Amino acid sequence: MFWDDLRKLLSSTQLYRLDRLISAKLVPIFYAVGLAAIGLWAIDHLVNSFADNFGQGLWGILEIIVYGPLWLLALRIVCELILVFFKAHEPSAAAVDLGRRGRTGLLEEVGDAIHDLADDDDDGLSPGSLPTAATPGAGSSSVVDTGPVIKGTVRRGKASPSDD
Repeated sequence: MFWDDLRKLLSSTQLYRLDRLISAKLVPIFYAVGLAAIGLWAIDHLVNSFADNFGQGLWGILEIIVYGPLWLLALRIVCELILVFFKAHEPSAAAVDLGRRGRTGLLEEVGDAIHDLADDDDDGLSPGSLPTAATPGAGSSSVVDTGPVIKGTVRRGKASPSDD
């Protein structure tokens, strides 16, 4: 299972794109690497302790029996703290994931930004509100009816019930 997850993570484009958060998925990998490091430390310490002399080797076994479980407990606590941190900030992570969902790329985002800027009406004029020239001699009055001004808006996300 660990190797399949690692292979999927490295072969997918999810690792190279920043529109999804993968930090919580990396904690089991961090835990497995930590377990391997503690195991390698124990083997190395045992071999190096007995390489000096027999008495030092016995002392090395005692150190492994005492410090090994302490390092395992510390690794487990650190990994659980990281997972609790990610669980507490899950709504923020979901907001990041949902903010990018449905987008196809940078060009679409730029197009939306241009439409937003075009819809933003700073001077109060829009194509429907521009005054038209009265035709001379047509007998029309000097008041020009331009009709209602309709501004377009781009709605993002779900509509709230109050929008209906």
